[in-house]
Amino acid sequence: MTVEVAERLKLLPPYLFKELDRLRDEVKASGVDIIDFGVGDPDLPTPAHIIEALKQAVDDPSTHRYPSYSGMNDFRDCVAGWYEKRFGVELDPSSEVIVLIGSKEGIAHIPLAFVNPGDTVLVPSPSYPVYHTGTILAGGESFFMPLLEKNGFLPDLKQIPEEVASSAKLMFINYPNNPTSAVADKQFFEMVVNFARKHDIIVCHDAAYSELAFDGYIPPSFLEVDGAKDVGIEFHSLSKTYNMTGWRLGFAVGNSDIIKALGQVKSNIDSGAFNAIQKAGIVALEGNQDCVSEMCRIYEERRDVLLKGLDEVGLNAAKPKATFYVWCKIPHGTTSTEFSMKLLKEAGIVTTPGNGFGEPGEGYIRFALTVPKERIEEAIERLRKLKF
Repeated sequence: MTVEVAERLKLLPPYLFKELDRLRDEVKASGVDIIDFGVGDPDLPTPAHIIEALKQAVDDPSTHRYPSYSGMNDFRDCVAGWYEKRFGVELDPSSEVIVLIGSKEGIAHIPLAFVNPGDTVLVPSPSYPVYHTGTILAGGESFFMPLLEKNGFLPDLKQIPEEVASSAKLMFINYPNNPTSAVADKQFFEMVVNFARKHDIIVCHDAAYSELAFDGYIPPSFLEVDGAKDVGIEFHSLSKTYNMTGWRLGFAVGNSDIIKALGQVKSNIDSGAFNAIQKAGIVALEGNQDCVSEMCRIYEERRDVLLKGLDEVGLNAAKPKATFYVWCKIPHGTTSTEFSMKLLKEAGIVTTPGNGFGEPGEGYIRFALTVPKERIEEAIERLRKLKF
C-alpha cells in the first residue's frame, strides 16, 4: 500500500522545534553534555498550590465527565475577573471568553473559522511557526510582515500593499514577542486597530508572555485600546505564566462573533479542556501571584548573567523587557543555521537559529532562559573557548 498524504501536509515546513530535538538528541547520543537554550519550555516547576488544586480536582468524580466545549462557567468567570483586575478590560464571560487546550490549539484553529482557500493572512516574520502553519492547513496564503530591528521589531503597516491589505482576512501579532522579545505600546495597538478597521481584518493577538516582564515593565493588553474588541481577540495561556506547559490550558477573549466562530470549529474537533485542570487554573489566576513575581526575578537574573557573558565573548544582544528569550546577533560571514550548528557540535549548546522563525530572522539566534544560572555560566565558559 502506498500512503499518499494530503497536499496541505506537503506544503508544511518541517516543524522547527521537532527538528531541534532531533539534532540535540543526535549530538547527545555521542556523549556530549548538552546545555539546551532551544525550546522555550520552563524548567521551573508548577507552583505547589496549583498542583495541590489539581490533585483535589482529580478526586472529584464530576471532573471525569466530558467538559463544556466553551469551558467551565467558573473558569470563564475567573478569566473575565483576571482581565478586569490585570488590564482594566471588561469581558462578558458567556460570550467573550473561550477556553483552549493551550493557546497553540486556538491559534492553529482560528484560520479554519475565517480563511477560505486562497485567502490572505498577515503573518509576522520571524514569528511563532503556528501562525503560518495554521494558515496553510486552512488553505490560506501567508503575507509575511518583516519584523526588523530598525522598526523595533514591529511590523510596518504602511509597507503592506493596498491590494494585500484589502484582501486579508486575519492578522497575527504577538507582544511581548517570540522570538525577538520586543514589546509593543498602546500607540502601536491603536495603529493596528485603525488598520484593521479600515481594511476589515480580524486581529489575533498572541499575549502568551504578558506576565513575564522585568525591570518594572508591565506589558499592556491589545484589548486595552479603544475599538480593539470591535476588530479582534487576544490569546492567552497559563503555560509560561505558571510553568504549566504540559497541562495545556489557555483561553481566547474579545469580540463575541469571533469567539463564537472559533468555538464552532472547536466543538467539531475537540471536546474541551479537562475540568480538573480548569479548576486548578482558577486557583492559579485567583491565587497569590508571588510565585509569578519570583519566577520573573529568576528569569531576570538569568537574563543578566547571559547578557553579560555574551557581551564578554563578543556577541551582541538587546536587553529584553519581557519574555524569557534573548535575541542575539551572530558574527558576520555565517548563517544562523551554521552558527547554531557550530555551537551545538563544538560546545554542546543548543540555540534556535533565527531563520527558522522566518527569513528576516537570518543573522540572529534565540536563547531561551529556561536553563539554571549555573548552566548559563557554564555555557559562557564554553563560548569563551570558541573562535567566532
